Amino acid sequence: MADGYGEIGALARVTGRSDDEGRIFLELRNGNNGWFESLDGETYSDGEVVLITEGDHGKSIERMPDEVWPEEEWVGVVKIKLPDVTIIESGGRNKTVPTNSDLEYEVSNTVHATDLGGVTRVLSKEPIKLIDLPEVDDSTIEQFRWNGAAGGSLDFDDFGGMPGVVPRARELIEVPLAKHTELAAIGARPIKGVLFTGAPGTGKTLLARIIAAKSGAEFYEISGPQIFSKRYGQSEELLRRLFGAAAKHDRAIIFFDEIDSVAGQRDDDAHEASKRVVAQLLTLMDGFSADSNVIVIATTNRPQDLDVALRRPGRFDWEIEFPFPEEADRCDIFMTTARGKRLAESLPHEVVASSTEGWSAAELAAVWAEATLLAVADDRDSIAVEDYIGGFERVARQRTRVGSSRSTGSLR
Repeated sequence: MADGYGEIGALARVTGRSDDEGRIFLELRNGNNGWFESLDGETYSDGEVVLITEGDHGKSIERMPDEVWPEEEWVGVVKIKLPDVTIIESGGRNKTVPTNSDLEYEVSNTVHATDLGGVTRVLSKEPIKLIDLPEVDDSTIEQFRWNGAAGGSLDFDDFGGMPGVVPRARELIEVPLAKHTELAAIGARPIKGVLFTGAPGTGKTLLARIIAAKSGAEFYEISGPQIFSKRYGQSEELLRRLFGAAAKHDRAIIFFDEIDSVAGQRDDDAHEASKRVVAQLLTLMDGFSADSNVIVIATTNRPQDLDVALRRPGRFDWEIEFPFPEEADRCDIFMTTARGKRLAESLPHEVVASSTEGWSAAELAAVWAEATLLAVADDRDSIAVEDYIGGFERVARQRTRVGSSRSTGSLR
């Protein structure tokens, strides 16, 4: 006999019998299971409640009224209903209960039920999720919508360097958004996804925003880790709402930054939540309707880590690489980012550009932030050459401290 009773006795409920009726199987109140040998050929029915005691004179079994074992009601969703049995999903498990012919209920109803009595009450005609999610509503999606006006008037002139990147990005994104109807009339396969690859700070997000601003597209910007939720199913619901909101506009861009953080290879070592997010993303990209004018842009500096299914035709099958800027590009970036700043004199952009090999566009722009601080600290109202050179030297030292494997730069 399993543990669960002593001298004061323990309640148990009969759950079955051996073929010869000699061994009676039962369930204790604490959830443990056990059995006992039938005494004097007594027979017991399923669901019958007994009190088991064991003392000096041995074991005794006493039948008890059913009401001393109140049936626990639980909530579930009806999956199968047959004339004799009903299958109900509850807590991630399927339970078999007798069909209650006195109560009307259907498959997919949310119900109250007991193990022996079956369905006792219909709570809802609709199925409920096993874990209740906080509502993902329009206000939630609005948080991901980029307000272009807040960032000022963006233009392609704001993107310095890399002259080969901008035309290709406009061709793959801006043109399809603006000429969606014309491309469809020709019979061209729509471009659904474009992958921006390259190291952090090379201007991927900036260019995506510029294209959205110039094409008049709504822009939804999501950092990869923002998708994940601690609650089961909420990440997928958020993705569905995002794609649904984007599809309502005449043209829209959904932008995923660091997509490799949530859409890595689906293998045995992958997290279950990541697998679900990848599967949902694939479903949504494949589900674009013919009249939907939405393009998905994703960035990564580790394209080899993406799930291979994301790179198949009709998904992220177009790629634009953002390299580190060449010397001429770096000079152009310095001149572009200098716009709107008060300069005391002509600054040696060519000299600094020649000393910043391997620097990203973001690191080049950081030179101006440091130069501005130096100018203000010395009570100047404009940036002088010494401020510019000092800003370069500060950023170069910072790159050394963080252990950059690329050139740290020195004026020459």
